[in-house]
Amino acid sequence: MSRIISIVNQKGGVGKTTTAVNLASYLANMGRRVLLIDLDPQANATSGLGIDYNNSPIGLYEVLMGPQGLRDAAMPGPMGNLYVVPSSQNLAGANIELVGHPEREFRLHNEILNVKNDYDYIIIDSPPSLGLLTINGLVAASEILIPVQCEYFALEGLGQLLNTINLIKEHVKPEINILGAVMTMYDERHKLTRDIFDELYRYFPHKIFRTVIPRNAKLAEAPSFGQPILHYDPLSVGGRAYGRLAREVDFSTI
Repeated sequence: MSRIISIVNQKGGVGKTTTAVNLASYLANMGRRVLLIDLDPQANATSGLGIDYNNSPIGLYEVLMGPQGLRDAAMPGPMGNLYVVPSSQNLAGANIELVGHPEREFRLHNEILNVKNDYDYIIIDSPPSLGLLTINGLVAASEILIPVQCEYFALEGLGQLLNTINLIKEHVKPEINILGAVMTMYDERHKLTRDIFDELYRYFPHKIFRTVIPRNAKLAEAPSFGQPILHYDPLSVGGRAYGRLAREVDFSTI
């Protein structure tokens, strides 16, 4: 049975999609069979892996709204063992269209039930909001990974996110757990980073990954070439960091 990890932060620009794409890529490179689901209408995870969503006849929108299934939508990624369910701009309408849909919070959860035994990992890249799409990503997951940028403003809204997770855990899915928080865009030259780590520890005692993701130009460049950092520059400090994070996630238990 697969581990279903939703990568969530309602604040944009914290390295959420970068983490989803590169974590999925390194896990696949380790021999794990991985499905990456792009739940963000901006489709950055899709394009970041070199997939043109305009030429994808079936994407996540068609899965959530029916009648297609995840198995129909999954496309081969840029390496063996990695498969991608692409997003598209059409997905933006799903937030409205799903409102009147029965079991609207469970659409993705129910679809994943059909494929969860096909993969070792299912990674969900959620949009930067707490709307209905993100709720679908949370309900579908068994574990939550939260990237947090090393800036004070990035801590804003964490309480709201944790409250949403706790409500889902209390009323919808008791077995959901926070896998941990990972610090992104880390710059050891700044004293502020240590202060943010201390503040982050208040939110996630004993659940902060040892691996930190540095601020790195190669990580920023790779998506423009449609490549994960594993292919673009695996020896960069960003590439080595995501390799360590993948191993840490793979060795972790809920």
